Amino acid sequence: MIELPLFQVDAFASSVFEGNPAAVCPLEAWLADDLMQRIARENQLSETAFLVPEGDGHRIRWFTPTHEVDLCGHATLAAAHVLLEELGVGGERLRLASRSGDLFVEREGERLVLDFPARPAGEPVEDPGLLAALRLDRAREVRPGPYWMVVLDHEDGVRAVRPDMEALSRREPVIVTAAGSGEVDFVSRFFGPGLGVPEDPVTGSAHCTSAPYWARQLGRSALLARQVSERGGAVHCEVRGDRVRIGGECALYLRGRIAVPG
Repeated sequence: MIELPLFQVDAFASSVFEGNPAAVCPLEAWLADDLMQRIARENQLSETAFLVPEGDGHRIRWFTPTHEVDLCGHATLAAAHVLLEELGVGGERLRLASRSGDLFVEREGERLVLDFPARPAGEPVEDPGLLAALRLDRAREVRPGPYWMVVLDHEDGVRAVRPDMEALSRREPVIVTAAGSGEVDFVSRFFGPGLGVPEDPVTGSAHCTSAPYWARQLGRSALLARQVSERGGAVHCEVRGDRVRIGGECALYLRGRIAVPG
């Protein structure tokens, strides 16, 4: 057996028990893919991030309980928090190489800010099957993409969505969003049962799609969003050309060690 450090961090949260919990496992060298997948399955969180030093930064990989994914926001925020606050990595700007290219994280007061590639949704399409899986009669728009996006008329409609998870598990991950009716510019929820994540509490990478859309709709580049899952979390967004800055706070919940086969 070998022992490895493991941290659990609530991302997009000002205190524990809020936002989205992610596990972070810093490594000296990569483990076998199937072992990393088994660790993620054992953690039973929406994402486990693994880090290995590379050049002047680190390489990051993310695993849900069932799949490795190309991009994850909240676990990257959590990983940056671990690097800066727990492992003493210096500097105000971190570089993290990934399957989606170089990602960056900067300090901004109490907040950490991700610098991610924008992933705009496509043009509106008709998709009655997706609406049926979401148990929706209608939507303002349905747009395809790496994450599909369903736009509703009102915030209350987003909060009320109760999907058919079995039907949705045969579809791509989907964002359900609407303009905010209070202090935030827009709200959203995220469902990815096909990736082993029925509903994600706060999904940073989804804002690479939703923030560019709402920036165009509202005519401004800086936006405050809220993911209105049961745990919920605030997401500060700024669209800069083909990049999206996604900011939030983190709260450490757990630091420890795990024992896995060597």
